[in-house]
Amino acid sequence: MPVRTVSRMLGDWIGKLGAVWVEGEVADFKQRPRARMQFLVLRDTEANVSLSVVADSELVGRMDPPLEAGQRLIVWARPEFWSGRGSLQLRARSMRAVGLGELLARLAQLQATLAAEGLFAPERKRPLPFLPRRIGLICGRNSDAEHDVVVNARDRWPAAQFEIREVAVQGVNAVREVTEALVELDAIPDIDVIVITRGGGSVEDLLPFSNESLVRAVSAAQTPVVSAIGHEQDAPILDLVADYRASTPTDAGKRIVPSFAEEDSRVHQLLQRGRASVLRRLDSEINFVGDAQRRMLRVLDSRIESWTNDVHHLLARTRSLSPAATLERGYAIVQRSDGIVVRQATEVHIGDALDIYVHQGNLQATVTGANPLQREESP
Repeated sequence: MPVRTVSRMLGDWIGKLGAVWVEGEVADFKQRPRARMQFLVLRDTEANVSLSVVADSELVGRMDPPLEAGQRLIVWARPEFWSGRGSLQLRARSMRAVGLGELLARLAQLQATLAAEGLFAPERKRPLPFLPRRIGLICGRNSDAEHDVVVNARDRWPAAQFEIREVAVQGVNAVREVTEALVELDAIPDIDVIVITRGGGSVEDLLPFSNESLVRAVSAAQTPVVSAIGHEQDAPILDLVADYRASTPTDAGKRIVPSFAEEDSRVHQLLQRGRASVLRRLDSEINFVGDAQRRMLRVLDSRIESWTNDVHHLLARTRSLSPAATLERGYAIVQRSDGIVVRQATEVHIGDALDIYVHQGNLQATVTGANPLQREESP
């Protein structure tokens, strides 16, 4: 079929479509004074998709607040296909701005839904690592937020390593780029924590960080996630699902790594305490050994003294029973020439030679007579 036929068929088919409510963000608009019609581009808030919109100048003029780029709109429009140019546009019949109250109501409804699913439960929060090997950082391009996180982290821990992904943090591409960066960093094994950060802004500026798909991606991440959005009053839903909420990018830089100075001081304190504890234990053990040694010496001295006394007593008894002691008391020992000690007079005969031992020296004698001792019988 020729182009004109296809174009006419498309126009006929699109012309049968009814009007539809369309919500999006004004991406391109410039007021044309005295023009009967005004043209603008309405883009999706979460995808890189846009449509041209044409509206009567009178309709645009009634807008409150005035129509401008970046504004969120709800448009009642009918699709039109211009067969001559082969272009599609929306013919606006009604337009109204999405108010802040309506945006906040939608966010509150989404927040309640996610809370009911348990995405914000404390038991789901993962602890941040004490000292991450590498830090994943998702931030705007050449942003102050990136500078604040990196500088403050390295002030505390100079060896901190970063894997940085610079993405759109505002506008139509923010949700997709932040989510893709999160998934990419989450897949790197040695990244132990991921920081998502940007500076402050209006509620509209921070809407990507309350997007449901981004929030669910953070909840599904295996790596702990820190939310570091520089806002004051209105908290995006990212703050609730993240494992840790930093009040500012600067605060995030201070939370994700320990302070080298503090840890160095703590190590020295522990070393000093350990050394003091060891010295106290050594002193205690030395005192214990000294006391035991003294007790052992006292017991040993006592036993030696007792043993010495026993030896003296035994020696005295032995001496008292020895022949020398008997001789010492004036007695003598008489032996025959064959060495037998004479105990009775009947054991010798006249003429036998005898040796007589006294205390000092000995005598030789010859038996001249023997008188056996006669016992007296009792009456």
